[in-house]
Amino acid sequence: MDLKFEVGMRVSKPVHQVFEAVADPAQLSAYFTTGGAVGRLATGQTVQWDFADFPGAFPVQVVEVVQDRRIVLKWEANEGAPADADPVVAAGYMTTVTMTFTPLDDGARTLVTIAEEGWRQTPTGLKASYGNCMGWTQMLAALKAWLEHGVNLREGAFR
Repeated sequence: MDLKFEVGMRVSKPVHQVFEAVADPAQLSAYFTTGGAVGRLATGQTVQWDFADFPGAFPVQVVEVVQDRRIVLKWEANEGAPADADPVVAAGYMTTVTMTFTPLDDGARTLVTIAEEGWRQTPTGLKASYGNCMGWTQMLAALKAWLEHGVNLREGAFR
């Protein structure tokens, strides 16, 4: 069984506005990356994201950006190395995140889906995938609250 998931949410804003709230580091920092984001999401770039609940900035590789349609990222799987694994095999590895932005209702709303895949099929890989599924679901709720109501759901939640 491949360890992967997809979550989605509808946001009552036009696709360009929703896309920019993810691609623009100043906007992303306002509602999601509680420790800040550095660098615009653009194909071939490596940006930095920092979260209060996982302190310390870490790199995010931007594989592909199609304006107002799709963002594909790679980042290190956060599962840690199994204690009994070969150190070379246990070294960090990347998962792939694909965000898709679909205009709805003649452009008045946007469906955002986020899929992530690539964990090892281990108990720690399974646990890490569940954690990221929760995190991306929180991101979508925070994105919706920020764009529709100007509310930062994550403010103070992890400090």
